[in-house]
Amino acid sequence: MDIQLEKKKGLRPKHYGYIALGLLLLISGWKIIFGNSAATFRTEKDKLSIAEVTQGKFDDDITINGIVAPISTIYMDAYEGGRVTEKLIEEGAMVKKDEIILKLENRGLYEQILASENNLALKQNDLRSTKLTFDSRQVEGRKDLVSSEYELQKLKRNFEQNKSLYNDELISKEEYLISKENYELSQKQYDIIKLQTEQDKNLRNTSLNDLDSDLARMKKTLSMVYERIDQLNVRAPADGQLGFLDAEIGQSIGQGERIGQINVLTDYKIEATIDEHYIDRVKRDLTAVFERNGIIYQLRLRKVYPEVRNGKFKVDLVFTNERPETIRSGQSYNIKLQLGESSDALLLPRGSFFQNTGGQWIFVVDASGDVAWKRAIRIGKQNSNYYELLEGLQAGEKVITSGYDNFGEAEKIVLK
Repeated sequence: MDIQLEKKKGLRPKHYGYIALGLLLLISGWKIIFGNSAATFRTEKDKLSIAEVTQGKFDDDITINGIVAPISTIYMDAYEGGRVTEKLIEEGAMVKKDEIILKLENRGLYEQILASENNLALKQNDLRSTKLTFDSRQVEGRKDLVSSEYELQKLKRNFEQNKSLYNDELISKEEYLISKENYELSQKQYDIIKLQTEQDKNLRNTSLNDLDSDLARMKKTLSMVYERIDQLNVRAPADGQLGFLDAEIGQSIGQGERIGQINVLTDYKIEATIDEHYIDRVKRDLTAVFERNGIIYQLRLRKVYPEVRNGKFKVDLVFTNERPETIRSGQSYNIKLQLGESSDALLLPRGSFFQNTGGQWIFVVDASGDVAWKRAIRIGKQNSNYYELLEGLQAGEKVITSGYDNFGEAEKIVLK
């Protein structure tokens, strides 16, 4: 008798093999379809800037913005401190050299002058007293010298007479010796008085010279103090325009404090800042031009400032020929600064992609216009409009020049 067997429900071992094979096929298909999505970015073409690489003339220049400034600026600092009592000229006015702009007063300086004048008067009195004393001593010394010389001559004559008489044995030896001793004593006294007179004369000359020197120094010091008084009048250091004046009546100004400036308007210069990328190529005497009302004006780079601030450095340019008739301080001009000679090159239009790539690679649009691929390039010089392409691209190829901030690590851009 046959027994009917019931079919087992659930998954059988062979079913596990089918499931594994299906999952394997599913994963392989997903990789084929979506495996490159991490390296692909999709975007709308209209949101991008696309430019064409061309062959043409590369002008090795850059465009910079310059501000007109006076050819030189002279700062005014207070030689002496004081309180402002009078303001004679306002900002913006034209001034002449040595014209008074401000008047200050300084009580302490006035007291110093009085003290210096008193010291000078005392020194002058001392000099007069010393001169009188020396003159008196000189007169007395001359009198003593004359008297001594007279006495010497008299005793000498007596000695010579007694000597003759003694030789003839007409006087005693004692009388002869007395006349001799008196003569020798008078000779010594005369020498002493003469020496003292000469020493007094030398001392007088030395002392009076020292006193005269002290007096001259005091007079010079006093004259310098008088000059300080005159410096309380703040004067214009040169012809020009009073650019600014930081002083008001009643204001106290310290010694050495900056209170204003004079703009010398005999000529003008143009101050400009340049990106530090060009610092090795910007040198003195480079030429530049700018256009104003249809006229081209020539400039020369006169000075390069070595300091770099916020990624830029400063330069000064001056006119080599004529300048605009209506030129004024503060005007701005767009200037083309010539860094080198023009040459034939592949030209890549400038774009913000450079900030993301540093000019080392770029996305190149293929012939279909629907896809762009990442490609390594090498860039040489750059001017205001173009980069000089050295390798990596050909004339006629199109590239994405807008920023790559949203592209991430994509190697491929799909353009919709």
